[in-house]
Amino acid sequence: MGKASRRRKDATTDGSSRRTRAVPFVRRPFQGLASETEWVALREILPAATGTVTWAEGAAPQGAPAEATLATVLPLAWPGLHRGDGTVLVGMQSGSSSGDASRDLAAQLLAAAAAEPGTPVPHVPTVTGDSPRLQELLLDAPLTATLHEGFDFWVGDQELEGDAKDSLDRANESVVPTSRMAALPSAFWVRIGARTHIRLVLGDEEDAATDALARLHCAGADGLGGQTRLLGAFRACGLLVPVWDLDPALEAADYEDELASWGTRYAGALASEAALTTPERRARAGLLSRQVTLR
Repeated sequence: MGKASRRRKDATTDGSSRRTRAVPFVRRPFQGLASETEWVALREILPAATGTVTWAEGAAPQGAPAEATLATVLPLAWPGLHRGDGTVLVGMQSGSSSGDASRDLAAQLLAAAAAEPGTPVPHVPTVTGDSPRLQELLLDAPLTATLHEGFDFWVGDQELEGDAKDSLDRANESVVPTSRMAALPSAFWVRIGARTHIRLVLGDEEDAATDALARLHCAGADGLGGQTRLLGAFRACGLLVPVWDLDPALEAADYEDELASWGTRYAGALASEAALTTPERRARAGLLSRQVTLR
């Protein structure tokens, strides 16, 4: 190797001329965090919700509060906000700048914590392959999303007037009524117009979950009773989210027992080690053909 070639090689590995390491794509960005399905729900399917996270020891910027608040959406789609009262908020659904949502959100969290109280983070910070991930910054503790009827949590106890109040009112009017189901983790009942659905974030590997859904479909056991039907499942942050169409005259509580029974059937189908039958393979192909991927 000639001297010029060696110099070019060295410039990519040492000193200030080192190339920025690209961000690797991560199919399941929240894997390894406690309550992965709750992270996915906050990121992808909940309209107005919050959750609390705690910094790992030594990870918080100097002067940052010990806890931060995850929010589905912040005003003006801000990626982060350091409120005047010291509260640090991160917008879970504010978009991405890379192929790893964990790195993007970690950058938003750090930027919001470092911002002056009373100021937002207006843009998603740029990250590299060397940027920290949430798994490095946060205490490994369970996360439970708290659902809200609107976005009043943006302002806390502050009274709004004029344009600011009008903006908040418009945001609140756009919220889709959503409630948590008790029968299974990360299951949510939602009313969209005249229709109602249940969305369930499954924490299992995508291929195994798809096989289980195909087995249930062929057995006529994928519904939730009555006139319900499994519409299909979409991919979100590397996990599957089955969606059922329900009787709009009924409420969430009317489906708790059926959802619990479905959970038992699903667990049995997931545990099966038998090869898929021909009808089950067709059902699996049908599920895949109807899948869409969020983000």
